[in-house]
Amino acid sequence: MLSYLALILAVISAYIIGSFPTSFILAKVIKGVDIREVGSGNAGATNVVRTVGKIPGLLTLIIDILKGVLAVTVVANFFYSFDIDLDYNFYQGLMALIVVCGHIWSVFLKFKGGKGVATTLGVGAAIGFPVLLPVIIVWVIIFAITNYVSLASILALMSFPLFAIIFGYSFYTVLFSAMICLISIYKHKENISRLLKGRESKIKLFR
Repeated sequence: MLSYLALILAVISAYIIGSFPTSFILAKVIKGVDIREVGSGNAGATNVVRTVGKIPGLLTLIIDILKGVLAVTVVANFFYSFDIDLDYNFYQGLMALIVVCGHIWSVFLKFKGGKGVATTLGVGAAIGFPVLLPVIIVWVIIFAITNYVSLASILALMSFPLFAIIFGYSFYTVLFSAMICLISIYKHKENISRLLKGRESKIKLFR
């Protein structure tokens, strides 16, 4: 009974952490705007860069990454100590999925949010450097060539479960990483449409 209660509390905790509306708060405090009503309308770091500034955008990115790290390390480790029935990789993978879902469907933003890329990056950081580094390299290369954040993010997300397989991570890690990436890619459907039509906005970090 205690293990089931711990699992429920872990899921709730990971979801609340993921739901923390970083971009909304920073946009309101720094520029007095609702991030959902400016730019692309997406509550994520890229839209903060476009509409509020590069430094607030970087801060949003860092905090959203930390949300993923926190859920997969502190939350997973603490509540798993009360559980003796579930595989740890399953437990950790479930926390990863829930924190990303919290970011995408934030309870504080009427179940709207970002697209989960930064928080997924945090999940990757917590899971391990071997899978994170090549994912980052994919993102950097695609962005450097195209200046499309969305395209770089989509291809990096697609590579995540592939690198998890290559580096011998557990079945549950691969499964949950694939689920997370499919959800996040689905949230990029409008970006994919604009990319196909040649209407997607580019971002140049250094001008």
